[in-house]
Amino acid sequence: MDLGLKNKVALVLASSKGLGKAAAMALANEGCRLAVCGRDPKTLNAAAKEIKRITGAPVLAEAMDVENKRARERMIGKILKRYGGIDILVTNSGGPVPGKSLELPDREWPKAVSSTLMVAVDWTRAVAPVMMKKRWGRIIHILSISVKQPIDGLILSNTMRAGAAGFAKTTATELAPHGILVNALCPGLFLTGRLEELIERRRKQSGRRRAEEAERMASEIPLGRIGRPEELGSVIAFLASERASFITGAVLQVDGGLYRGLL
Repeated sequence: MDLGLKNKVALVLASSKGLGKAAAMALANEGCRLAVCGRDPKTLNAAAKEIKRITGAPVLAEAMDVENKRARERMIGKILKRYGGIDILVTNSGGPVPGKSLELPDREWPKAVSSTLMVAVDWTRAVAPVMMKKRWGRIIHILSISVKQPIDGLILSNTMRAGAAGFAKTTATELAPHGILVNALCPGLFLTGRLEELIERRRKQSGRRRAEEAERMASEIPLGRIGRPEELGSVIAFLASERASFITGAVLQVDGGLYRGLL
């Protein structure tokens, strides 16, 4: 199936590893011209080289902090200079620290707002005007299954991801007249560094072995396994494509059936 993405310009945040990298790889495989970024230059450059080698796609890589306004403006300027536009934006950011609502220090709350909620807000506000000029765009926010079903011990993620989902739903309505589609994805358990941290934290709390804790997590999923990052990447490529031209404002879980609610 031709997704109609050849030569589209895709910007994927926090894409040096994990779900961000999987999204970048999937879009590059569909013929997109790519821009990727991440904090660690070594990890980012390795990811960019791998994507270029496997897909043959042009890749612009910029080591940066996605929360930094000047870095954001510089990155967007470089993309416009090299590619002439931005068609697809995938927002992604590392999750805030774990903890319970009454135990976390006050300083962690504004940090979580900046790193989780405002990354989606600020990059959308910066990139949407570029898309409006073409009257075509796709904005996809990688959030968490916690939007649908809060996760114990992750009060900051539960709160900020839900806020980002509300932002996505609202901007979907606002940007629809300009030909821009906005959707949010709620990944469940995927084989990423973030999941390894969660497994380790649960292992310490329970006293069980790591493998046993991972098996317990997988057993909660109807499909009986933890997801592969490329499986989320495929969904992102579809939502970015012409084939998804009537989907906007969706908050879609990709979780192997983990979430059991009706809405």
